[in-house]
Amino acid sequence: MMKESLKDKVIIVTGASSGIGLASARLFASLGARVVMAARSYEKLLQLAPTVQPDPERILCVKTDVTKDEDCKNLIDETVRTFGRIDILVNNAGISMRAMFKDLDLSVIRSLMDDNFWGTVQCTKHALPYLLESKGQLVGVISIAGFSALPARTGYSASKYAVRGFLDTVRIEHLKDGLNVLVFAPGYTESNVRKAALTADGSPQGDTPLKEDKLMSAEDCAAHLAKALQGRKQQVVLTGLGKATVLAHNLFPRLTDKLTYGYIAKEAGSPFK
Repeated sequence: MMKESLKDKVIIVTGASSGIGLASARLFASLGARVVMAARSYEKLLQLAPTVQPDPERILCVKTDVTKDEDCKNLIDETVRTFGRIDILVNNAGISMRAMFKDLDLSVIRSLMDDNFWGTVQCTKHALPYLLESKGQLVGVISIAGFSALPARTGYSASKYAVRGFLDTVRIEHLKDGLNVLVFAPGYTESNVRKAALTADGSPQGDTPLKEDKLMSAEDCAAHLAKALQGRKQQVVLTGLGKATVLAHNLFPRLTDKLTYGYIAKEAGSPFK
């Protein structure tokens, strides 16, 4: 059933060179979709493309820095030029950070907003006419941090909250146009994003504070995303901890603040120590 629902759909995935983006591209291709892989590293995309889809007629790689509006427009233009339509846009590209706000250079928050929020806005702006034409699906990959804030991730949480608010608004604006808008919130997922997370001065932290092998795999996360697309879901929150956190935040916000503080304080190299 899932294979039939995605067969021959044209799906754009930003941030497709690693993690959830790469796993999703591979799964979509295996389900018969025509996949457009977008990321900053064009050379890496070209190396990965044959592992995603051996048929070069069913895959497209586009060098895309989502912080640049001209790159976002080019991504959409190249997709339409090659495949003639767009059925699904998965806004997955993004970066993280880890530092206390009092220590933070404000350029770090600007970088987070440029990548996570403006990248989603710009790609969506250029893709929207084609998504409305196909009555397709618009996706934003956010985070549990877009529902319940994470300390030492001010820029990350703010950008993910912003993406959620943006997508929820677009959904309501097009409630009668056949467009489905999905806010997709993984919990902690095995990914390179934490190694590349920015520190207070904007340099990458290099080491992850989490035990990556204990987290949800990118492949499992991609499977949940494909299932959500099949069902044209509007919101998905993953992992037991993620669902519990969102529920607790809504019902017991003060308690959730204390529990979140304690959880982050136990991280390796916690900024609270």
